Amino acid sequence: MSASGGTKAILAALTANAGIAVAKFVGFLITGSSSMLAESVHSVADTSNQGLLLLGQKTSRRKADKEHPFGYGRDRYFYSFIVALMLFTLGSAFALYEGIHKVQHPEELSSPIVAVIILVVAIGLEIYSFATAIRESKLIKGDKTWWGFIRQSKTPELPVVLLEDAGALFGLVFALAGVGLSVVTGNAVWDGIGTIMIGLLLGVIAIILIIEMKSLLIGEGSGEKELETIVGELTGGDVERVIHIKTQYIGPDELLVAAKLALRSGLSVDEVAAAIDAAEARVREKVPVARLIYLEPDLYRVAS
Repeated sequence: MSASGGTKAILAALTANAGIAVAKFVGFLITGSSSMLAESVHSVADTSNQGLLLLGQKTSRRKADKEHPFGYGRDRYFYSFIVALMLFTLGSAFALYEGIHKVQHPEELSSPIVAVIILVVAIGLEIYSFATAIRESKLIKGDKTWWGFIRQSKTPELPVVLLEDAGALFGLVFALAGVGLSVVTGNAVWDGIGTIMIGLLLGVIAIILIIEMKSLLIGEGSGEKELETIVGELTGGDVERVIHIKTQYIGPDELLVAAKLALRSGLSVDEVAAAIDAAEARVREKVPVARLIYLEPDLYRVAS
């Protein structure tokens, strides 16, 4: 599921951000607003990020080969990690630099009404993109909180787009506030302050994404409920208990399961093979993402 849902959210964000970036750059050229410039760079970065997410989805579908026997599923994690780094460097760092510069050397805005109009239109487009990401995320979020979904999701694109869109919306509000206060007070310092707020916001979001994508890239195992389901399905028939089990997501849609099983004593070779095959089939039926399953039969020995 994750690929199709993630693609819809990515395409919605890419379309919105590309249009917004052009409009913001025009607004900056007319007004000279540092908030508009920071938001322009932010939108360009976001548009590039969505392109990277789509590239990750495409390269992850390559077939396994001798060099990568488990396939290329982690490409989606890698490109999501790169997106987080770009958000931090191109988005946050640039906005902080520009904001501090404009606070130290404020410049009066020209035609601020143009900036206001562009920002209001951009907010509308970002709401469309954000709503699409929320709708697609709800299909796999289940009963988790939104924070829990971002922390626990094995599908990297949706949390990335969700946080990017949330950051873009709040960033636009900060930019609008900065421009508005500059006009009302006649003090262009507010435009720089708005830019600094955008930089801090993007920095926080980027750090959250870097931490979560790094965790996925290194390799995460099944969640508690999913692991309980796998253990429960492995046990039954001639399988008395699970002695040892390890799981790892090698891609958003591909889970590796390796377990040592205690089988009833006295089984023939054919019966052992049948018990292992039956346990594997039960797991695949309940946990479809468990595509790679390696089971080792053994006797359970109580430690002395």
